[in-house]
Amino acid sequence: MEPELETTTTLISDSHDDAEPTYININRPVYDEELIRSQLFHCKENTSLRRRLKQKLRCTSSKAKAAVLSFLPILTWLPAYPVKEYLFSDIVSGLSTGVVQLPQGLAYAMLAAVPPVYGLYSSFYPVMLYTFFGTSRHISVGTFAVISLMIGGVAVREAPDSMYYVHPANGTNMTSYLNVDARDARRVQVAVVLTTLVGFIQILLGILRFGFVAIYLTAPLVRGFTTAASVHVVVSQLKYLLGVKTERFSGPLSVIYSVREVLVHIASTNSTTLLLGLACLIFLYITKDLNERFKKKLPIPIPGEIIIVIVSTGVSFGMKLSEDYQVDVVGNIPTGLLPPVIPEFSLLPNLITDSIAIAIVSFSMGMSLAKTFALQHNYSVDGNQELIALGLCNFISSFFQTFTVTSSMSRSLVQESTGGKTQIAGLLGSLVVLVVVVAVGFVFQPLPQTALAAIIMVNLVGMFKQVRDIPNLWRTSKIELVIWLVAFTASVLLGLDYGLLVAVAAALLTVIYRTQSPKKAILGHVPGTGLYFDIDEYEEAAECDGIKIFHFNSPIYFANSDAYVSVLKEKTGVNPELILAAREARSKQKAKVSYHRKSPEEEAPVEDKEPGVTHEILSFNHENEDIKNGALQGRQQEEEEEEEEEAEGFLEALDTVHSIILDWTSTSFIDSVGAKAIKQVIRDFADVDVRVVIAGCSRSLLSELDTLLFFTDPVRLGMIFPTIHDAAVYCQRTPPRRRYNR
Repeated sequence: MEPELETTTTLISDSHDDAEPTYININRPVYDEELIRSQLFHCKENTSLRRRLKQKLRCTSSKAKAAVLSFLPILTWLPAYPVKEYLFSDIVSGLSTGVVQLPQGLAYAMLAAVPPVYGLYSSFYPVMLYTFFGTSRHISVGTFAVISLMIGGVAVREAPDSMYYVHPANGTNMTSYLNVDARDARRVQVAVVLTTLVGFIQILLGILRFGFVAIYLTAPLVRGFTTAASVHVVVSQLKYLLGVKTERFSGPLSVIYSVREVLVHIASTNSTTLLLGLACLIFLYITKDLNERFKKKLPIPIPGEIIIVIVSTGVSFGMKLSEDYQVDVVGNIPTGLLPPVIPEFSLLPNLITDSIAIAIVSFSMGMSLAKTFALQHNYSVDGNQELIALGLCNFISSFFQTFTVTSSMSRSLVQESTGGKTQIAGLLGSLVVLVVVVAVGFVFQPLPQTALAAIIMVNLVGMFKQVRDIPNLWRTSKIELVIWLVAFTASVLLGLDYGLLVAVAAALLTVIYRTQSPKKAILGHVPGTGLYFDIDEYEEAAECDGIKIFHFNSPIYFANSDAYVSVLKEKTGVNPELILAAREARSKQKAKVSYHRKSPEEEAPVEDKEPGVTHEILSFNHENEDIKNGALQGRQQEEEEEEEEEAEGFLEALDTVHSIILDWTSTSFIDSVGAKAIKQVIRDFADVDVRVVIAGCSRSLLSELDTLLFFTDPVRLGMIFPTIHDAAVYCQRTPPRRRYNR
């Protein structure tokens, strides 16, 4: 027999085994919502909308100062900048980051399908602007492989090679040729307009406080997506590594088409280009590995990228690789900065969808890195301000012919590991790029494209290591593994834009799946405590006599309200429809049995009315029929008695359950459909004399229930309890009213 539930004492054990337990003695009545509202406390009156708006829009000096500091975070730390402690570290970090940013800017411009010099522009303007508007002290803003590839896909789609072939005039023997200058000019226009639109979207989302949108790009989704993007990047660089001329594809199945095109032309591989590219790959991989292994001993990482750029440029210039061995080189790099130009806004209608995807992906990647370094160095970053900062970097810089930027993992690690303390390091890194653009850009004109391809590929090694997530996710969370695999597969096959949409849709479907398949349990009381746990998981948890405590770890809304009711009946073993049907069957059975049972007078034999007749003739056949009829009646009576006993047993088993407690401690919200379903449950169970009460409602959920007019017949405030223990004590000590004679 379950002992009576405790009402005054709760024991809480300290987390340390050898510590003395702390006792809490509470002597209070059993609270329900009606008692809480009438005696315990009263809700504050809501202020009017006009007053709230007035308080919100009221301008004070403190609010103005906070707004300025929020918009220009540099003002919060620059006045107190410790020159002696930070300046030298920031100078070393800035020079190191700038040395890495220079070759990456040239290389990632190839991914964006624009001339290399535009990668240098994109490595200067946005970095300088982020110094003033960004909240992270350690991320390195600039070109990034994934974003550059997404931009390149849009640029190739809007300005394909087929549109720029010049056909000879009639009567000449000349073959058609590709007008590279016209094609590149158009692709630059596409990239610039796309960047303008991306910046505008990010600024708008930041102003509207939409920094939370990054949460929908979960870590498995982002890692699967970036791994797929790395596949796209490597495939796009194969032609530069081999020195073959192939068409660039975009859209669904572009990876397959690109690989097929490379294999078709593999016989025309330039051996000099391939050997130089492989040498660069091997050298870069070795330097990356050395930097990783000895990062604690090296004062600064070995600048493998800039060494490759300098050496390969010197070799190309000295051996005339372009003229004598047909090795593709960077080509013309104009000296100086371009004047601001208004983007070609007529291209906007075709780029809206792409710009939304790029805006969200670039912000998500930047924010994830910013949070990582902020946690590591114990400061905070503002997601909404980061949106505004990236938006300003992209929007303003686009007027100076740049393409979309975000933070780079490899450069950020260099900036942080070399001792960078603030964004002064990023500013100095951008000045290194400025010097190259203004003064010595022409030096890199002989730089082989295969060397840039090697730089891109080696920088993606870290992303390919994300494949190691698969076995870890298999062990820890198969749902997150599905998200990772869907993001990877869809992005590889459908392209990065459609792949991202499919991945986000899959992530949202997993949320719906989790609400459709939550944890369901019957809870039991742990003796000596006010705690209730799943009786299937904990031996100490015992069910309270006559009480079923039902736990459902999900909101109750239109998508799962039917499932909630079905599982409730299944787990508690109480189904009002079956009970009512059994009662009706029992009533019919009793009436039928009473009808067949005759009185003694009715069962007496009828005397022969004819005098003198003292015998009767009984045939053999009639005797057999009477015997058969008697046997049939006996069997029928036995079956009826068995059915009656089964119905009685079924109802007697259910008679032990008089109360059901719905545990809503995990219920975050409820909608009108869910509220109607619960009210109907309360009615149905009341018809079979089973009381239903609710426990563990949060105040916000109660507010929603008030709005939904939930507390109307048959639901009363006295049926709502703040804790399971309150509800259990009430149900144990207050027998329900029975309307049906069992």
